[in-house]
Amino acid sequence: MFVLLIIILIVLSAVVLQIAPPRDKRVSLEKCFPIYKVKDGNILSRDGDITIGLKVFLPEIFTLNTADYENIHATWIKAMKVLPSGTIVHKQDWFVESSYKADFEGGDQSFLGRSSERFYNERPYLNHYCYLFITRRCPGRRPSTSVVSNLLRRTAIAPEIVDERSLSDFSDRVSQFQRLISDGGFIRSELLTDEEITGNAEKRGLLEQCLFLQSESNQNELTDISFKPEWRIGEKFCQMFSIAGVDDLPSLCGPRITYDRYSTDHTKYSVGFSSPANLLLSCNHIYNQFIVIQDTVTTLKNLEAKRRRLQSLANYSRENMISRDATNDYLNESLSQQRQPVSAHFNIIAWTADWNDTKEVRNKCSAAFSQMDAVPRQEVVGAPQLYWASLPGNAGAIPGNELFSTFLEQACCFLNFETNYQSSVSPFGLRLGDRVSGRPLHVDISDEFMKKGVITNRNKIVIGGSGSGKSMFMNSLIRSYQVHGAHSVILDVGGSYVGLCNLLGGYYFSYTEDNPIQFNPFYIGSDDTLDIEKRESLKTLLIGLWKRETETFNRSEYVAISNALQLYYSKLSDNPSIFPCFDTFYEFLQVDYMEVLENERVQGKDFDITNMLYVLKPYYKGGEFSFLLNARGNLDLLNQRLVVVELDNIKDHPILFPVVTLLVMEMFISKMRKVKGVRKVIVIEEAWKAIMRSGMAEFMKYLYKTVRKHFGEAITVTQELSDLISSPIVKDAIISNADCKILLDLRKFTNKFSDIQNLLGLSDKGKELVLSVNRSNDPARRYRELFIDLGGQVMKVYRYEPSPEEYWAFTTEESEKVKVLSYASKFGGDIERGIKALLRDL
Repeated sequence: MFVLLIIILIVLSAVVLQIAPPRDKRVSLEKCFPIYKVKDGNILSRDGDITIGLKVFLPEIFTLNTADYENIHATWIKAMKVLPSGTIVHKQDWFVESSYKADFEGGDQSFLGRSSERFYNERPYLNHYCYLFITRRCPGRRPSTSVVSNLLRRTAIAPEIVDERSLSDFSDRVSQFQRLISDGGFIRSELLTDEEITGNAEKRGLLEQCLFLQSESNQNELTDISFKPEWRIGEKFCQMFSIAGVDDLPSLCGPRITYDRYSTDHTKYSVGFSSPANLLLSCNHIYNQFIVIQDTVTTLKNLEAKRRRLQSLANYSRENMISRDATNDYLNESLSQQRQPVSAHFNIIAWTADWNDTKEVRNKCSAAFSQMDAVPRQEVVGAPQLYWASLPGNAGAIPGNELFSTFLEQACCFLNFETNYQSSVSPFGLRLGDRVSGRPLHVDISDEFMKKGVITNRNKIVIGGSGSGKSMFMNSLIRSYQVHGAHSVILDVGGSYVGLCNLLGGYYFSYTEDNPIQFNPFYIGSDDTLDIEKRESLKTLLIGLWKRETETFNRSEYVAISNALQLYYSKLSDNPSIFPCFDTFYEFLQVDYMEVLENERVQGKDFDITNMLYVLKPYYKGGEFSFLLNARGNLDLLNQRLVVVELDNIKDHPILFPVVTLLVMEMFISKMRKVKGVRKVIVIEEAWKAIMRSGMAEFMKYLYKTVRKHFGEAITVTQELSDLISSPIVKDAIISNADCKILLDLRKFTNKFSDIQNLLGLSDKGKELVLSVNRSNDPARRYRELFIDLGGQVMKVYRYEPSPEEYWAFTTEESEKVKVLSYASKFGGDIERGIKALLRDL
């Protein structure tokens, strides 16, 4: 009988199930969405909470030292203390996997410019956005828990929020908060607009982005959200890790931690305490930081009552005794050091579109918290409520059991202090790379900081050992200047600029027995004139050729040379068939000017022209140096935007080197004064040592102090640090007048870096950055890092990663240069076509 009854019940239940199918468990998002309205930048929740949203701009990662982190930490503490008790500060940092989109339509359309765009196209990196939501809970509202959340219940707007005075006071407190975080000098903030929060037809708003974990650049789409059997939002597989209990916290915390990859035995490189969970976590994720400002009096009163209860129970349990002592220590610290009690919660929401990557993402997130010495806890049951509370304006729904009690000072250590590198807004600059990912950046190290008053001149000194990538970087720097229309004069030793000069069609002067170096200072182009400056430069040249440094010249000799030049150019204007050069000038002195001196009865003691002609004869045709001053090609140096003078073969020549150096310097001075409204750059490579030996030290001092006034800059490049340290000229003439210092790999000088630091005037922060250069490079990519110091105030390390085309154009390796020239010779010396053919073969 009993068995028959069971069979009947089973049949009836089956019939009922067929008639009444299972109830649909799906919930309409519109019915349970916690945000009621957005108006005037204020977000109103259905529970009556008011939230003001801010977009926050943080300092760049790897640019701060210990003191900077402590200052930022103190700034956050000071700002949060002005907020009323009960306020919830929800800081939300988005890190979204993006890729660089090349611009093939605008910008630099040259061969190397387009090759660089192709090289960097689709370069992956983490894009960072930072938002801050300050929430005032509705008065009288019950706090949320994991069991009771507005994800599970729907309430009407509470009448307590209709209070204009309290709303105005809250708005004023947020304004004070904004002002305080800006006064620290590291952080900027802007109020979010209604459109940024809610979005429009073309652009997704923050609410939609956070709800569906989609950045504003993604295509608009609505997707399902499910938490069982696994958490999915559309096609994204999501996971959450949190720090929500005292047991999860690290034993020690602070504003910064040591980043071992960039540290040395002498320096401890700093990053933010929570950096492992932010930019150093390489996956799509959101780092949520909740801090609830507690009422100090009420909190301490409740804790005092708790301490008394634990005291009475301490004899019955060791756990009660430990809890009593911990509570007592908390109360003592709060009262003695005026600490602000808060509740806090921190979590990471990470996602991936590929199920096979979920394990790797989980491992990365766990490792991120472990690097902070925190216990990573994966949220499963509480994930829906925490995700819901992370929506902008819904921080009031954060479950109370997911918060832990601490002080404001400790809670602020877990905030994210940094963002990724940012491009300059200046139209002028060069391309360098982000240190984290290599993402290309537009960097201005001249004009932008000059306008800001960070530097007072554009002069630069570049220091790097052999093989540090110095020549590659300098080629790229000069090419960038050329793209922006600058005039560049380069004094080189070593042939580093052959490929660049050929590509850009510049003038390249070098000395070989078959093709000796040639100039023509007597030639005056169509855009030039025989003004006072030109005459003075020719007088200086002639006196320099005639007299030694130890010899003096008198006033009459100076006047005689001046008259000779005046009469020579008068004769040229009357006889256009005469070609201006040293030969014709020498012949003029032999015949025409000799007659003038005889007619004026100028005596030898006043001007010994016979001696002058004898001394200058080696430069006249048939003489040993007749090639030097009689060039008939590459004459228009004033209008030529790139001039490279290779001094390697003559740097030790007692006659040629001083003369060539003098010619180049006078040529640049002429450019500097006559080419108006255009940037002028002179680059002195290792030639500066020979220049100093040739008595040009005073000229170098003059050049470095004067070039700024003519929209110019002088750049000195060296690799011998011993020369820098031992040369007073370098210190007085170059370093003191170069506000931009560019240092490449100096790791081999780590043990004697203090001398270099003192000479260059580097701070301890600068020392940490310099010694971190190339310390942890990605072996899969070919690049070098460089340190840039601007006026001792702005210091950063960048990557320089050339495209394959740039590498072969700028290479200084002899075997590689020969290969490039060999390929170019197949196309009539065309370097561009040669490099293309070489890369095709490779």
